[in-house]
Amino acid sequence: MGVVGGLAGAVAYDRISDDDPAAGSVSGGLAGVDTVTAAPLKAADGTIANVAATLLPSTVQISAEYDGQDGGATGSGFVLDRQGHIITNNHVVAEAAADDGPIEIVDQDGNRYDATVVGRSPVYDLAVLYAEDATGLQPASLGASSALRVGETVVAFGSPLGLTSTVTAGIVSALQRPVTTGDSANDSSYINAVQTDAAINPGNSGGPLVNLLGQVVGVNSAIATTGSSGGESGNIGVGFAIPIEQVKVTADQILRTGEARYPVIGAQVQTGGQDTGDGAVIKEVTADSAAEEAGLEEGDVITAVEGQRVTDGISLIVAIRTHQPGETLDFTVLRGGDERTISITLRPQVG
Repeated sequence: MGVVGGLAGAVAYDRISDDDPAAGSVSGGLAGVDTVTAAPLKAADGTIANVAATLLPSTVQISAEYDGQDGGATGSGFVLDRQGHIITNNHVVAEAAADDGPIEIVDQDGNRYDATVVGRSPVYDLAVLYAEDATGLQPASLGASSALRVGETVVAFGSPLGLTSTVTAGIVSALQRPVTTGDSANDSSYINAVQTDAAINPGNSGGPLVNLLGQVVGVNSAIATTGSSGGESGNIGVGFAIPIEQVKVTADQILRTGEARYPVIGAQVQTGGQDTGDGAVIKEVTADSAAEEAGLEEGDVITAVEGQRVTDGISLIVAIRTHQPGETLDFTVLRGGDERTISITLRPQVG
């Protein structure tokens, strides 16, 4: 489990892998890919118990070995479609993928299937697996995190601490929370996260966060910890999930092309302790980049993207990555005390 950059008050975000029935069907919403998912529950049936009964058959445990060791990483995932594709976090399978280690999924009934990595995105901390020779897997219904409200009940599924088919419940604590996770500057994921107090622990990584309609609204990815102890981190009531809208886009790209793309402007921003909370300071503009072409300069301070306030470098990166390559966005920029608007067309980068 990787510990990442901290917050004020010595709070750190930890990735949460553990180191050591369909009533009709609706479209899963992934263009160009045959993804048939289960229909949502009726509102009157939206109890936690009914949600659990619906989603547990769609939730799997994932074991990913690397360096020749058994149980190198244990996480969770959910069934995307009847073809056997599974959604999980990149950090659950990254080491195994790099080491060509075996990956196995286990369904609610204890059936074990070998799995391969179709593609993964370190940038969004997402991966798509393919469960070989899997039969009878039940796809989950996909919802919309954009429809969530703060205070709404949500349910988390997964295998915390290796305890399969675990269900916990809580509320949506906040929406559009900029979060970064990763072990280093070169291994960071930036998430426009759904924050929840549903108990999430190591091993929950990649499992679904679900609304009371039984629809997946996010992928559990990280937790906040005090960062004060040397032991393994656990739940303190502050967990983060990747919004399902981003999951759909990334999964679609991976299933169609084998790789994911994310948007860039071609500029480096200041992150970390020197941030003032007044915007993102541009440290460097890459030659021949979209940022240079649009007129962005070193020392500029970006205070908003498409009217959304930017407080620091992390919130700028998150704001950009909620959009897609090819989109043109308006950036509010302070230069020498003067405010101006610069329009930049996002360019694609693989990752």
